[in-house]
Amino acid sequence: MQNINELLTFIENSPSPFHAVETISDRLDNAGFTRLYEQDDWKLEKGKGYYVCRNYSSVLAFRIPETGVQAFNIVASHCDSPTFKIKENPQITTGPYITLNTERYGGMIMSTWMDRPLSVAGRLIVREGNTYTQKLVNIDRDLLVIPNLAIHMDRNMNDGKKFNPQVDMLPLYGLKDDTQGFIAMVAKEAGVKEEDVIGHDLFLYNRQKGTVLGANNEFVCSAKLDDLQCAFASMKGFIAQEDVKAMSVLAVFDNEEVGSSTKQGAASTFLFDTLTRVVKELGGDENTYRKALAHSFMISADNAHAVHPNQPGIADPTNRPAINKGVVIKYNANQRYTTDAISAAVFKGLLNDLEISFQTFANRSDIMGGGTLGNISNTRVALNTVDIGLPQLAMHSAWETAGVKDTEDFIRICTAFYGMKLNKVEDDKYTVG
Repeated sequence: MQNINELLTFIENSPSPFHAVETISDRLDNAGFTRLYEQDDWKLEKGKGYYVCRNYSSVLAFRIPETGVQAFNIVASHCDSPTFKIKENPQITTGPYITLNTERYGGMIMSTWMDRPLSVAGRLIVREGNTYTQKLVNIDRDLLVIPNLAIHMDRNMNDGKKFNPQVDMLPLYGLKDDTQGFIAMVAKEAGVKEEDVIGHDLFLYNRQKGTVLGANNEFVCSAKLDDLQCAFASMKGFIAQEDVKAMSVLAVFDNEEVGSSTKQGAASTFLFDTLTRVVKELGGDENTYRKALAHSFMISADNAHAVHPNQPGIADPTNRPAINKGVVIKYNANQRYTTDAISAAVFKGLLNDLEISFQTFANRSDIMGGGTLGNISNTRVALNTVDIGLPQLAMHSAWETAGVKDTEDFIRICTAFYGMKLNKVEDDKYTVG
């Protein structure tokens, strides 16, 4: 259970994307990776490991083979989750109460955020003379609650409630007459003056700590399993595998839940900029990069829907993943997922070699599914990609359920994947070494 305990600690230390990247950066630092900055010159060496952040909410780490860059092995995941973002001028006074003005970030199940202890984490931008400095902040205590309306005041509550995010979902902060201003409180927690705070990206997060449960302790329950479970497992495999034949790349992007179209999202130039820069710094050119892409492979890792115990009919008739029964390969005819026959075959071959089970997922043909990282990233960096996920229940809830065994399996998969190399022989022929 060591890896599961580590996962739950990782999630607890990652209440916002900024904190997730800081947590990953700390692990990379401890493993001997060198941090790079996009605004600096890079001096790279074969056989060494490096990482670079963008917006401090996305991170790319890579390990260069002793033989140089001939291919890339990439595992991509994301570190953001559906939540509520604090608006500018956040305080609202209603009668004796102060609530905070928020807006939805991503497509959450709103009801799951009610009647549970919440807090705030993210970053402040602080002005120090002519310098703008980022300060991470996490109000590490139970601070807020979004109270439900009593059943006595809405007798139809259990018949289906449509929640209005501007009316029903505002978190209670305090009482009007004796409450410190919200920005003043956050500034104090960050150790800065309120008047020096000139910008903020602050989000609500669920304070409930993750746990393991089930008849045989087979389920892991926590906030943010989508997609910190995959980010954690890929990070573990990336750090563990030192014997690389292709350049191994750990990609953890922000903003997947809102479409990825930001400077730090999967639709940005971040991955392309980094890969091409590495090739150039090691003496290669555009031709070197293009040839390397032909031999490259990406695992787009974003959790998958398991068959629901109370609503089994929602699942596809023949593609019905279950928790702890194997990693899920995701398919979609309209390319919401990138998996095709080639990428599926390569990935299945890896799993067969490891004697790890796999499952398949497709939406019911009358239900529209969500998208993920692979097809978006491929518009910038085109390479063979398989979309996979770990099966879970209650995706986009404030509290999600997944599998202990699936987490362990994906760590093994990532470790082995980072040690392999795909070779494109012809347009219709590949070998794996």
